[in-house]
Amino acid sequence: MINKLLSLITLSLFISLMTSCASTPDFDTTQVDRSLTPQSVIAEPMISRGKIALWGGTILDIRNMENITQIEVLAYPLNSSHRPLQENKPLGRFILQHKGYLEPTTFAQGKIITVLGSVSESQSGKIGESNYTYPVIIARQIHLWSPEDDRSNTSFHFGIGVRL
Repeated sequence: MINKLLSLITLSLFISLMTSCASTPDFDTTQVDRSLTPQSVIAEPMISRGKIALWGGTILDIRNMENITQIEVLAYPLNSSHRPLQENKPLGRFILQHKGYLEPTTFAQGKIITVLGSVSESQSGKIGESNYTYPVIIARQIHLWSPEDDRSNTSFHFGIGVRL
């Protein structure tokens, strides 16, 4: 009887643990060139073009055009779950290009995003009155992070008690 009760408790704990653990976005990173950063692509555009990058950061702006959506992103290093580490120093800005329409209220300024895609030709633009060269990544896969999705602060709590 005690063995069955202990087995039931162990099974319940295991199921609780498995359902409480959120999975990371499923990016195929086998072809990703991890040496690529927005700065390195701007410094050596011809060498970088066509390579696969995995970048992320904070959305600064979104523009829907006739056949594509462009998202301006302030890049940050990624953690092991591919979530941008906003507490770190930014790596520069880049333009994410997505074929088709993306809803601006969903992909709003300030949201956190990670993209897997191929490096394309750079694009000139302005930040205020200053000229800026943006590396462009053609999106193959996009993950928009929710505020509750903070995988860097994962914790586990277990307790049994009575509350009055």
